[in-house]
Amino acid sequence: MPKTSARLLALLSLLQTRRDWPGTLLADRLEISLRTVRRDVDRLRELGYPIAAAKGPDGGYRLRAGTELPPLLFDDDQAVALTVALQLAATTEGSGLAEAAARALTTIRQVLPARLRHRVSALRVTAVERPSARPAAPVDGDVLLAISAAVHAREVLRFDYGAEQADAPPRRAEPHHLVTWDGRWYLVAWDLDRTDWRTFRADRMAVRTPNGPRFTPRELPGGDVAGFVISKFRGSRDSSGDWPCQGTVLLDRPAADVALYSRDGVVEEAGPGRCRLTLGAWSWPALAAAIARFDADIEVVGPDELADAFGLLARRLARTAAGASARGR
Repeated sequence: MPKTSARLLALLSLLQTRRDWPGTLLADRLEISLRTVRRDVDRLRELGYPIAAAKGPDGGYRLRAGTELPPLLFDDDQAVALTVALQLAATTEGSGLAEAAARALTTIRQVLPARLRHRVSALRVTAVERPSARPAAPVDGDVLLAISAAVHAREVLRFDYGAEQADAPPRRAEPHHLVTWDGRWYLVAWDLDRTDWRTFRADRMAVRTPNGPRFTPRELPGGDVAGFVISKFRGSRDSSGDWPCQGTVLLDRPAADVALYSRDGVVEEAGPGRCRLTLGAWSWPALAAAIARFDADIEVVGPDELADAFGLLARRLARTAAGASARGR
């Protein structure tokens, strides 16, 4: 590579690593004069990079956002990470961005150096999602951008939601976070009409323009968006993220076997061929049924509600078995 081109790439790489660079520091790092720094900055500007100059004794430079997309520079690790991320996005349905990600992946691969292209081509990623009776509906990328813009600008979002009547007034909410859960996009927001926190499915939202006024963000219950979302979908009465019903049992199964099928549980050794399992669910009967699926003798450690749920479940199953036996006669 010619010396000047190599120096320009090194200069551009430095400008991308921090917000402001004094000219003298750039000159020291590149082992060139201040005059050469100024000349190289001018060359990068001619290539389309929007580099702003700061006044002062030493002067300084900042790579800022521009109106056009100039050539980008990535090191090897960044290039590999980018292609892997695009490949994941291209194989994940429901985001509305799969096609755009696939096209971007093709573009990136075409300009990768041969050594990196071979590394990336050897990696093939297939996203396998859990079977679902209702697969996630695709979300328009423009809708995600509109929601994200309102979150960033702290502006009230106006939108039609789901199958609400066409002449109904738009919903109004203070948008706080755009999140993903189990393959779907959700907006976490303060519902101004219900005066409560809500989660809205992005694929059911039709954003209206313009947005409403700016707002001062409220404090999310618990202060943690991940804990809040987990609590919502687990039916928890608070923002702890815990299941509303939790219990502990002893199972006549090795801990290694039970751990494979208790993703949300805590499994501990409790002697040869036995383990202690702490698990949660949205109701006590549901928790009892989840534990019973391990096909092992069970001893309830606590609480009493879990023991009662096993009794309820036993009576229900006995009635079901009696009915099946009667029909078989």
